[in-house]
Amino acid sequence: MPVDWEGRYRRGETRWEKGAPAPPLVEFLSRHRMSGEVLVPGCGTGHDVRAIAAGGASVLGIDIAPSAIRLAREHRPAGNERYALADFLKPPEELAGGFDWLFEHTLFCAIDPDRRHDYAASATTSLKPGGLFLAIFYLDPTDPEPGEPPFPVTTEELDDLFGKDFDLLEDWTPRTAHPGREGRERVRLMRLKLGP
Repeated sequence: MPVDWEGRYRRGETRWEKGAPAPPLVEFLSRHRMSGEVLVPGCGTGHDVRAIAAGGASVLGIDIAPSAIRLAREHRPAGNERYALADFLKPPEELAGGFDWLFEHTLFCAIDPDRRHDYAASATTSLKPGGLFLAIFYLDPTDPEPGEPPFPVTTEELDDLFGKDFDLLEDWTPRTAHPGREGRERVRLMRLKLGP
């Protein structure tokens, strides 16, 4: 059964909402700059979007839940930060090929594992050739109920899903994480291949 994300926001069942950007993202941004057009799918209330936009990039956060977009906009977005209601697994045409960067945090682990090929396809089509994909993958989440997100993933599955279209540039365990996620996340920086 698909998850009713809007219903969870309305009921306040948002255990993924940590009130701050992902610590591995903050760690990455302390050493690197993201520039150009950045897409953040599954942006929730926009903490990661705001952290990236603070560095000067033009950032679009999308989410499937109207309440998430409403809450993100309540933070008075800067001119280089915007939000839209959209489904990353069925993205609108205007998102195709327009981004220099894609940032992932908690969307991949929240979708049904059977839809991960759709996710990989959207990641590929949303980036410009040579675009960069920074992803924090939750390898070993605590699953509160069988069949409920977040869903685990292995590095082998990530290699299979993204290896054809992306070159892996860096792969590391972050030094910082939200409490309870220490040592359970993996960060990957990938580049969309320029051609066959």
